[in-house]
Amino acid sequence: MFERFRKPAILFAYSYVKDMDEAEDIYMDTMMRFWENRKELPDNLHISSYLLTAIKNRALNSLRQQNVRNDAGQFLSDHRQRELNFRISSLEDCEPGELFAEEIRRIIDNTLRDLPEHSRKIFFMSRYESKTNKQIAQELHINIKTVEYHIGKTLKLLRTNLKDYLPLILPGFSSIM
Repeated sequence: MFERFRKPAILFAYSYVKDMDEAEDIYMDTMMRFWENRKELPDNLHISSYLLTAIKNRALNSLRQQNVRNDAGQFLSDHRQRELNFRISSLEDCEPGELFAEEIRRIIDNTLRDLPEHSRKIFFMSRYESKTNKQIAQELHINIKTVEYHIGKTLKLLRTNLKDYLPLILPGFSSIM
């Protein structure tokens, strides 16, 4: 009986699941259950109808499980895709200079705040008030070389304190340095 139903039953299961290994597993499982429960089955049982119905039900269960796996896989794939899209858009929107702008401003402010009053005043006049070295020297009644010295000293200190950020700020940094 096992061999007589084997080929048609496997082909029947295959027509549902479209996977020969799965169809064979369904047939084997159906036949094992039939054999294990044979004593409890009615005597007038039409065996081929019973087996085909059992195979159909197991094939449907297999397809439902496959559908659940596919849904879960699709969900995970969609989640991974959303996460990837988020990372791409975050990176596209990322402007490194803006990320560090507050930190750079803080370093500049702290550096200028820690300068001696005279150096800070000269630097502010040069960079923030756009005065020439000559104008600063005349206004403060000091030598132009003294103005150059204080500005140079301040720029050197800023370069040292901002060394980690210079690649990010070099294009716009020359306006204050």
